[in-house]
Amino acid sequence: MFSKKEDFLMALKNEHMATIKVFEMIDESKKAVKLNDNLRTLERMAWHITQSVTEMPHKVGLVDEDYLDNKPIPATIKELISEYKKYGKMIAESVKSKWTDDDLQKGTNLYGEMWKNGQTLYAIIVHEIHHRGEMIALMRALDMKVPGIYGPAKEEWSNFGMPAME
Repeated sequence: MFSKKEDFLMALKNEHMATIKVFEMIDESKKAVKLNDNLRTLERMAWHITQSVTEMPHKVGLVDEDYLDNKPIPATIKELISEYKKYGKMIAESVKSKWTDDDLQKGTNLYGEMWKNGQTLYAIIVHEIHHRGEMIALMRALDMKVPGIYGPAKEEWSNFGMPAME
């Protein structure tokens, strides 16, 4: 849970940069491949992450509407990234202008439970991290390169003069 909005804004910035790195490595020719009926495609997962940028913030009054609800997946990953950046910036600006640190302790009924606003901000970030991890696993299964996020990816170890870890 976040108790200071500046801590959230820094975490949001870092995680959004990491998500953009993942989105940028999606191969257009493989974005719609469905590995099995129990898995989403990469483009659907990326769009779900993007739609979530406004869904929870709308429920807690940070934005006036859930701008991406029921919108179709953009035609290209480049367009999807543009939407992600646009609404990610909007959410950061809304937190800056609408909430104080004290507001993070206030509660909102969310999904049938009382959540403190700081808990909602935490959920926004970990939800994105969770699905980004799923995307990286799908990318690996589709023989795509992935970026290092919290450390080097397998392909990046050579940049440090080291063999890839097994």
